[in-house]
Amino acid sequence: MDLGVVLQCNPPASRVVELCRQAENYGFSHAWTFDSHLLWEEPYVIYSAILAATRKIVVGPMVTNPSTRDWTVTASTYATLNEMYGNRTLCGIGRGDSAVRVTNGRPSTVAELRDSIAVIRGLANGEEVEYKGSHLRFPWSHRSSLDVWVAAYGPRVLQLTGEVADGFILQLADLSIAEWSIAAVRKAAADAGRDPDDVAICVAAPAYITDGSEESRAHAYDQCRWFGGMVGNHVADIVARYGADGANVPTALTDYIKGREGYDYNEHGRAGNTHTSFVPDEIVDRFCVIGTVHEHLAKLDALRALGVNQFAIYLQHDAQDETLRAYGQHVVPAIAERVRATT
Repeated sequence: MDLGVVLQCNPPASRVVELCRQAENYGFSHAWTFDSHLLWEEPYVIYSAILAATRKIVVGPMVTNPSTRDWTVTASTYATLNEMYGNRTLCGIGRGDSAVRVTNGRPSTVAELRDSIAVIRGLANGEEVEYKGSHLRFPWSHRSSLDVWVAAYGPRVLQLTGEVADGFILQLADLSIAEWSIAAVRKAAADAGRDPDDVAICVAAPAYITDGSEESRAHAYDQCRWFGGMVGNHVADIVARYGADGANVPTALTDYIKGREGYDYNEHGRAGNTHTSFVPDEIVDRFCVIGTVHEHLAKLDALRALGVNQFAIYLQHDAQDETLRAYGQHVVPAIAERVRATT
């Protein structure tokens, strides 16, 4: 199992670069960032600095969307970074949330998402694509290689992921929801004539190490409660489309948003925000990875048994350095030992 880190592009950008440098030194393979250019600094500029300061780590957004950037510009950015630093980029993409909603936009349709994947991946891989009636190819890009991983919760995007994506991003660590989602992606891949094992599986969620005391755990819950609010934005869209019990969506995913009254994107992804009181401790515990190092390893073992290839840690809390250090000193070596024991 690979490990990734998910950061916001808060100033100073040098702090983002330094956290990625630390993550690589601790054995992390991927560095992801939010992509909301109005709420935080521009990620693709920062990626160049991250790649220059590291040796192997792969960078990408968790996640971009088809609406706020022209698809050909997005593809050119990846191809350029790959030319400069080797093929060390990865495109995480979804229908859109904070980046589009702060400008009163709307998430893309599933069809738009499908078309954008074809254009972005095709151009960044040196292929000719059709875009707005034109046949396009980058004449200067010959060695770029880019995979596209899709973030999904609802049935239609899970199906799309299995049909066309190189990887699946599930932004929560609940085991029952992960099992259902991964099965849906794998079934869609098989139905499309693909090998389901060719679709990488990434689970992303906040991780917080506690000392075993009730006080430490309660503090961790408060630091990570924001995540249930963020996931709730997507769940609310699913409920609006299918109903709380529709399309076989697990009630484990939909029930908790009944008390949701609204969302302020000015506090998006921020510990201690004021609009996530509807998220109970039980949801924080299920959606995140919280507890002692032993508890973290137990949950990661369970995720790996479901076929998860990467666990990416959201670090939007007050223990960024401590979490990276604990993972580097204890979790990374233990996972490596478990992998060796099973191969």
